[in-house]
Amino acid sequence: MPYHYADSKLKIFSLNSNYPLAQEIAEIMGVELGKSSVKHFSDGEIQISIEESIRGCDVFIVQSTSAPVNEHLMELLIMVDAVKRASARTVNVVIPYYGYARQDRKAKAREPITAKLVANLLETAGATRVIVLDLHAPQIQGFFDILIDHLMAVPLLSEYFNNKLVGEDIVVVSPDHGGVTRARKMAERLKAPIAIIDKRRPKPNVAEVMNIVGNVEGKVCILIDDIIDTAGTITIGANALMEAGAKDVYACCSHPVLSGPAIERIENSAIKELVVTNTIQLSEEKLSPKIKQLSVANLMADAISRVYENKSVSTLFD
Repeated sequence: MPYHYADSKLKIFSLNSNYPLAQEIAEIMGVELGKSSVKHFSDGEIQISIEESIRGCDVFIVQSTSAPVNEHLMELLIMVDAVKRASARTVNVVIPYYGYARQDRKAKAREPITAKLVANLLETAGATRVIVLDLHAPQIQGFFDILIDHLMAVPLLSEYFNNKLVGEDIVVVSPDHGGVTRARKMAERLKAPIAIIDKRRPKPNVAEVMNIVGNVEGKVCILIDDIIDTAGTITIGANALMEAGAKDVYACCSHPVLSGPAIERIENSAIKELVVTNTIQLSEEKLSPKIKQLSVANLMADAISRVYENKSVSTLFD
């Protein structure tokens, strides 16, 4: 639904990571994107200037910390500082994809917890609220001492498959044990059972053994993950499902990082279609006939509207 905030104190700014998504959000909100520019000094330092008054405004900055991650993170931190110093009433950071989220705990000795460090940096820079979508680990919400709204892409992805796979015998598959909760959420929406791919490596340098827990024979499988990076796990899983007698295999994720050999792997795999969202802008070389991208702009716009009007955001979590 379109909103009308043209003459309000609501301001939306975009940085360089995902301008098309920010533009789409602004159009839904009925506002022009804020006027700002990101320039670089010859040594690579980032210079940001805000080219309109934002005094007393509620400012929303749209920026995914996707590749190049450090560049986009620095842009965001500098922009937050600039907005705070320009006397904005609130500084709201909209991060469709939160980079460094996979470094969320100490898995072995002397490791950093970088997801927490990024949270600290955003707070120190001056952010007053964060809106994110599908954090890799939900406990990252607890790394922030400022307000955080954690949106979900599962309803959007589920609606797509509900319309596409009418009358099919569906099973939702988690590619590992860690993603079972996510798979169950989608399965509840599709009124389908779940299956789990159990991966084990019997000894070093021996190929992983794939055991599929659940019945997939003759069924249309939907593999769901939050991030697909090099696409190794998801494509091996898809091939294992076909070997186990699946009729078709679809895959979906919230964040299409798709680095390294990902596109080649997807195109050569048993995956019939990979459904992703536009939290990360896909470059030309990552556009594949097998990849379908859904927009999270309406969801983000709804969250921004509710935050601005002091309405409940929790209804969006359902």
